[in-house]
Amino acid sequence: MTRYKTLEEIELMRESALIVSRTLGIIAEKIGPGVTTLDLDKLAFEYIRDQGAEPGFLGLYDFPNTLCTSTNEEIVHGIPNNRPLEEGDIVSVDCGAIKNGFYGDHAWTFEIGEVTPEVKKLLKVTRECLTLGIEQVVVGNRLGDVGFAIQQHAEKNGYGVVRELVGHGLGREMHESPEVPNYGKRGKGTKIKEGLVIAIEPMINMGTKNVLQLSDGWTIITADKKPSGHFEHDVAVVNGKPEVLSTFKFIEEALAAKAGIVA
Repeated sequence: MTRYKTLEEIELMRESALIVSRTLGIIAEKIGPGVTTLDLDKLAFEYIRDQGAEPGFLGLYDFPNTLCTSTNEEIVHGIPNNRPLEEGDIVSVDCGAIKNGFYGDHAWTFEIGEVTPEVKKLLKVTRECLTLGIEQVVVGNRLGDVGFAIQQHAEKNGYGVVRELVGHGLGREMHESPEVPNYGKRGKGTKIKEGLVIAIEPMINMGTKNVLQLSDGWTIITADKKPSGHFEHDVAVVNGKPEVLSTFKFIEEALAAKAGIVA
């Protein structure tokens, strides 16, 4: 059953979402060649706890860490490890936090040093897919409209759209009803109503849409071992329109500062 949120609950969810946003901003400051994803995981754990929140992923379904860190052909649910990141890698960092009984959950795929133009385009298109999906979150539309917008843009660029993994409702549980696929048909699926809060998270593969699961029981990879991009926002329906509760501002500011770009 879909649990629609009051404005007061949405404000509490915004607080949780912004804790995740700031956590990802700290990750953006530190991530780079030679850093391990376990280093990043420790930073995230400490920061979230310092905010009076708890890591949303740690222990959820017995997941062992604060972050999901998925590198290159890994799509989602990668487990942080001791391998130093290398120039040309990409890493999806997915983070969750819970405060005041509500979850925040969103993700960004980071470039490590210089990546190829092909990978840059994949990540650009994946972010565009997220934006196009969010634009469809208006009262009267259906979740098929969200999925259609994402799928059409990805496939127009020659990419594969993952079917086995989807976005989801968000609230007092990390994964609530309804599911939010990144594919679909216009006019189909759950009707979008006031108070709906969902996590939209395009998972877009450079090659095939097909996936495999590694023997660790968590990590999902592309079947053809080509890279995958993943970006995620928390979106509420307020006054009939989409309101993004999370933000990429802290990430973008940190990346710009590292690049020596003055706003």
